[in-house]
Amino acid sequence: MTMPMKKNVAKEKTLGILMLDSKFPRITGDVGSPNTFPFPVKKLIIKGASPQRVVLEGDYALLEPFIKGALELEREGVDAITTSCGFMAMFQKELAEKVHIPLFTSSLLQVSLAYNCLPPNKCVGILTADSRNLSERHFKGAGIDQIPKVVYGMEGSHFHDIFVKNSEHLNIQQAQHDVVGIAKRMVHEHPEVGAIVLECTNMPPYAYAVAMATDMPVYDITTLATYVMAGHF
Repeated sequence: MTMPMKKNVAKEKTLGILMLDSKFPRITGDVGSPNTFPFPVKKLIIKGASPQRVVLEGDYALLEPFIKGALELEREGVDAITTSCGFMAMFQKELAEKVHIPLFTSSLLQVSLAYNCLPPNKCVGILTADSRNLSERHFKGAGIDQIPKVVYGMEGSHFHDIFVKNSEHLNIQQAQHDVVGIAKRMVHEHPEVGAIVLECTNMPPYAYAVAMATDMPVYDITTLATYVMAGHF
C-alpha cells in the first residue's frame, strides 16, 4: 500500500521594516504603505530617526537605535528586514552582522547586479532624494563604491520638499513629474546609463512612469524586497 505524501506547506513570510520617524504620506508603492507588498509586513518606527538626521546629517548616533530595532523585529519572528530609507546603506554591514536573517538596508544593493547585467560600455544611473548627501560612505556600505555610476538628485523639487524636508502636503502628480523629469535629464545627459536604480524608498510609486519615459529597466526597494522574500528560507 502506497502512503500519500505529506504536502510541505510553507509558512507565509513576513518582512520587517525599520521605519523613519516621519510624517509625509505613504501612498501605494511606497515602502511604508500597507498596500505595497503581496506579503505581510511588520513596521517598527525608530523614534527620532527623522529624514533630517538620516539624509542630511548621516547621524552615526542612529546606529544603536536601528540595531535595537532590528533585534526586536527578529525576536518578533519576521523573516527578513529592510528599512524605509535608502540612505541607511551607510549602516548595511553593521546592521546585517547583528541579526541571523536577511537584512537589506537599501535599494542601492541592486546597483552591482544591474551593472553586471549591462554591456561593458554602460553604467548605472542612481536617482536619489538628495545627491549632495549621497556619498562614498553609502556606496561603500552597499558595496558599490567601485561600480561605474552617475547620480542625480531631487533637490529643489516638490518631491524633495515632501520627503527630505518632511512635509505632509504631497501632490502626487507633481512628485511624479519631478521624478520623471530628473530621470529623463539624467539619461539625456548621460547616454551611457543603461539601467536606473531608485535610491529613495518613496520613489517606487513613480517607477513605472520612469521606465516608460526612459525606456530602460528601473529597480527600487520593492523589486529588491520581492527578490529577497522570494528566496527559499
